[in-house]
Amino acid sequence: MRFIVVGIFALVSFLAATVQGDDWLQWRGPDRANRSTETGLFRSWGTEGPKLDWMAEGLGTGYASVSVSGDRIYTTGNFPGNQSAVAIDAKSGKVIWTTPITQGAPKHGYDGSRTTPTIDGNRLYMVSSDGRIVCLEANNGSEVWSRDFKDWDGKMMSGWGFSESPLVDGNKVICTPGGDRGVVVALDKHSGEQIWAAVLKGESVNEGGPQLNEGAGYASPVISEGGGVKQYIQLVGRGLIGIRATNGEILWRYSRVGNTTANIPTALVDGDFVFTSTGYGTGSALLKLSAAGNGVKAEEVYWLESNELQNKHGGMTLVDGYIYCGHGNGDGKPICVEMKTGDVAWGPVRADGKGETSLVYADGHVILRRENGVIILAKATPEKFDVVSTFKPAFQERESWAHPVIAGGKLYLREQNKLMCYQLK
Repeated sequence: MRFIVVGIFALVSFLAATVQGDDWLQWRGPDRANRSTETGLFRSWGTEGPKLDWMAEGLGTGYASVSVSGDRIYTTGNFPGNQSAVAIDAKSGKVIWTTPITQGAPKHGYDGSRTTPTIDGNRLYMVSSDGRIVCLEANNGSEVWSRDFKDWDGKMMSGWGFSESPLVDGNKVICTPGGDRGVVVALDKHSGEQIWAAVLKGESVNEGGPQLNEGAGYASPVISEGGGVKQYIQLVGRGLIGIRATNGEILWRYSRVGNTTANIPTALVDGDFVFTSTGYGTGSALLKLSAAGNGVKAEEVYWLESNELQNKHGGMTLVDGYIYCGHGNGDGKPICVEMKTGDVAWGPVRADGKGETSLVYADGHVILRRENGVIILAKATPEKFDVVSTFKPAFQERESWAHPVIAGGKLYLREQNKLMCYQLK
């Protein structure tokens, strides 16, 4: 009995330590909006950037970002023989535990992990790049359950590996096998049992465009209440789709934003509006969702051609009605666009650094991370591209594609096997 009480006390203490207002519990943070609510972050940011607290090693290789809960950081990486989830001490950067989430080393273009673990209480949810959704205990890394996407004939639209970070909503975990028996599925988050499977039927041709690839895209799902119906919005091989949250019914599909190579950016949701973009010469669109009988219809408000705005994989952030992101297929030039009109406020800008640009918003600023590692701190204003400072991180290797994260007054930059923690407060 004494050991049971001690175990319960330890678990309660762990859960209490992980509930903080400044946590970053999933891909793109609260509401998957890629915005931090923290303030007072940039007062000590000097000309050479913020102070480096520590640099962790032992994350494995990959492009996954991190999630943060209290004094724990979680990510995924490739190791010899497997892909694993990793827990790190936020105070010291020491690895606490490592748990394999594959039965071998996944092989695909740009080897390495992609999924950012989603934290829900004492559970972690992630999708391996070879197509398995795995649930682990956050405190010790032990597996609770797992499912193989082969159960739904899972497939990707192209050969760079599954890249999704699953969405937890109530008792459901939402993931995207991309298969004929389930393009998107809802599973019981406690057991992994299927609640529903959304089946995407119909033509694969987009409006006036080429034949689209079937299968999952590289995006992650978001929640919308557009048109008065709760739905999950996801970008897959055949375009952007809306799925009724209660039963998995496909409500609508917008195929024009789909391309035949890789559909990647997570959509932006703002009330009844959804903004979507893809690279590879495609473009961007604003959609308005409205009620249509018992369902929802998606109408195109405007379309931006690829020379106006295309975001490849650095992601987009909406702040006070304006979208900040990188523009261009492989260029990632910073740009600011008014969401309701599609008008360019400024950019694209030939900024410091080169290649794709990921970013995160906090405290009136955006932190942009270029593919070659350069970090830019700029004011989040549609008036002009107002750069405060730039710096090169302590370590850079390959493509700096992992998106930056702000949590607990710290800036986290994942770089393959290493994680840099910079002090902002």
